[in-house]
Amino acid sequence: MTMQTPITAPVPDPPLGDDTVPYLPRGVRLAHDHVRDMRVLLAPERALQLDPIGDAILSALDGRTLGQIVADLAATYGAPPDQIAEDVRSFLQGLIDRRIVFVRHP
Repeated sequence: MTMQTPITAPVPDPPLGDDTVPYLPRGVRLAHDHVRDMRVLLAPERALQLDPIGDAILSALDGRTLGQIVADLAATYGAPPDQIAEDVRSFLQGLIDRRIVFVRHP
């Protein structure tokens, strides 16, 4: 009789906190597509078209914490920080899940 190893779910990543630092990993970069006149996010074997909001969020990934990015975007666009935080976290989490954005946790 053999014993089977129970299947367990992987441990989820910690939630994106205000002190999390999101960044673009090596091989991923923002660029301007001159043919289509739009901003794109280039990753190995992928290219994602960015709207102005996505471009603003990804352009802010310069070593600042998520809390700093949210505060700066809220001030720049005159929007409520809570709404900006929800949108930024949702957008970044989608890219983290696709392994296009990485994070450093404190």
